[in-house]
Amino acid sequence: MKTMFTTVAIVVTTLLAIGQEKPKDSLEGKEIALDEVLVSAVRVTKQSPVTFTNLTKEQIKPRNLGQDIPILMNFLPAVVTTSDAGAGVGYTGIRVRGSDGTRVNVTINGIPYNDAESHGSFWVNMPDFASSTESLQLQRGVGTSTNGSGAFGASLNLLTDAVSDEAFGQISSSIGSFGTLRNNLKFSTGLLNDHVEIAGRLSRITSDGYIDRASSELDSYFLQGSYVDDNTLVKALLFGGHEITYQAWNGIDAETLESDRTFNSAGIYTDENGNTQFYDHEVDNYRQNHFQLHWNEQIADNWNTNLAFHFTKGRGFFEQYREDDDFSTYGIEPIMVDGEVVDATDLIRRRWLVNDFYGTTFSANYDKESLNLILGGGWNKYEGSHFGEIIWARFSNNRDYEDRYYDDSSVKTDLNLFAKANYKFNDQWSAYGDIQYRTIGYEANGEDTGLVDDTFNFFNPKIGITYDLNINNNFYLSYARANREPNRNDYENGSPKPEKLNDYELGWRYISPDVQLNTNVYFMGYKDQLVLTGELNDVGAPLRANVGDSYRLGLEVDATIALGNRFKIRPNVALSRNRNKDFVFQRNGELQELGDTHISFSPDIIVGNVLTYQPKENVQLSLLTKFVGEQYMGNIDSEGSKLDSYSQTDFNVQYEINTSGFVKSIVLSGLVNNIFDSLYVSNGYFYTFDDDYSVPGTVTTYEGAGYYPQAGINFLLGASISF
Repeated sequence: MKTMFTTVAIVVTTLLAIGQEKPKDSLEGKEIALDEVLVSAVRVTKQSPVTFTNLTKEQIKPRNLGQDIPILMNFLPAVVTTSDAGAGVGYTGIRVRGSDGTRVNVTINGIPYNDAESHGSFWVNMPDFASSTESLQLQRGVGTSTNGSGAFGASLNLLTDAVSDEAFGQISSSIGSFGTLRNNLKFSTGLLNDHVEIAGRLSRITSDGYIDRASSELDSYFLQGSYVDDNTLVKALLFGGHEITYQAWNGIDAETLESDRTFNSAGIYTDENGNTQFYDHEVDNYRQNHFQLHWNEQIADNWNTNLAFHFTKGRGFFEQYREDDDFSTYGIEPIMVDGEVVDATDLIRRRWLVNDFYGTTFSANYDKESLNLILGGGWNKYEGSHFGEIIWARFSNNRDYEDRYYDDSSVKTDLNLFAKANYKFNDQWSAYGDIQYRTIGYEANGEDTGLVDDTFNFFNPKIGITYDLNINNNFYLSYARANREPNRNDYENGSPKPEKLNDYELGWRYISPDVQLNTNVYFMGYKDQLVLTGELNDVGAPLRANVGDSYRLGLEVDATIALGNRFKIRPNVALSRNRNKDFVFQRNGELQELGDTHISFSPDIIVGNVLTYQPKENVQLSLLTKFVGEQYMGNIDSEGSKLDSYSQTDFNVQYEINTSGFVKSIVLSGLVNNIFDSLYVSNGYFYTFDDDYSVPGTVTTYEGAGYYPQAGINFLLGASISF
């Protein structure tokens, strides 16, 4: 650790020396583009005391060959990504500062995307969405007030495609390892009569996956109609996707990891002849459609307003072969077969989720001279139906096909109101204030959750100051309070408490023509944090539990450095200490005080770098490297729960051919992932169980772990034709 801190100090000192040579550029922001008004209420600039990173369409483009958005964000500071299928297509996940995806608030054009019940962001439901993303901003820590579930590790907001002045068409295809194939078609009419644009995209991605049978069949669409004039922007968007994904959430144990790292136990069963078989349709089959309507109006020189309405419809199921399941699980009475009582059977079941999510978001922005004021909020409602059906059984006792063996419902409402102000005292000092009130009502009647009827009321204040030393140097200090309700899975573990977070951020930004530097120190103190236990429920979702007091303390440094006209490097380092305080655990039937323990899935060091070489204007080569330190998959510091450190290096090339005919350009892209063929594991799970039967009068606690291996060297090749 000491060596790494020394390394960071050397890097920072070097950046300062480089930056002082040409202090020409400044921290002054540019004028907000037309479409960016849609996210102005939830995004921040360098004049705000918030730690953030922007990623633009142009930066995403060279690597956008069919992998999910989390994978495209892999090289951002303090980010760790993973893929169930092992190659970035299908189910993928992201962690920021050790916080998993359920704690990362995600919005699309300011509209909440996290599932209201699980708090997860299921990117598999929006395949190829990166192809319709204009830019994204990742705010680390609590960030600024936003819509939807509270940010406890980060907030991520995406802005979809901007209005295009010119008409265009584009056809893109990519092919790669593990039978991966991506095709998409994009178009825009351009501005018709200088006011109206219609644009869209159709995509299809298929992949066999690195893990056995971890296949994906993914279809998606994106359609938007826009109206613009001098004072008005109206956008209507319709987008969605349909995914059929063979499950790979079981993982493998340590022995199998060494002998057969692509093994997938999902769907395994024994036929009547004693042969091992795998069920062909152990799949997740889910369809999700989104509608958004946005209206931005410039009502005066200093005032503009945003009003949005949204509706999301989701419907799908997880199909599963179950071997020798008890009748009692499904409310089936025992039957007589050939004179014998039968109370168990092989069967195929579907576990359904049908949900509606709808609501509105709104904001008003006042910007004049030294004051920027935003008033906003949102109201959203979720209605979910969870039910199970048996579609086949070897013995069924005359049960009808569509009889439901469970039928649960849930309703959640979420109202939030916020006010944000940034006041500039003079050319150097400015103050930031942000207050949010959020009230949540949640009702559920599931067998796993029990009867739930909870109401939560949260007050989330944020304050900060910014100091501009000169046109190149900017310092900030901020405090943010966040509160967050439990999710559906948390109720499986008993009676969870809402969690609280106090986040302190101290940062310094430096910008010159050749150097952009961001460095910050943070302390995140939690009360009743719902940390991952390491265990999974019966559908592969991570389980969490309140742990009392805990904290995260860290240093983050990221930079963009131009080395002459052809080379550019973008290094980042995140060092952190993540601890549960005075952790207590029951082992062998007795409570043990373990003291301060590591928070699960929170590596102490994450390092990334992107080295780009551009020998010509139309040629770009990049080497992308990621190192993630060792981490524990549980909270008891067991050696059996440790996930080894790993590194990954990708090579990316893009070559653009510009023409003057009907075809305007041809872009050829190549991506070799994991070029050094590292056999690494980016995710896993850890569990403990008590055995009080083997020796009467004693309790013995045992441990187990599972792992999700990632693919070795693999490639994607793509071509995009624009006309």
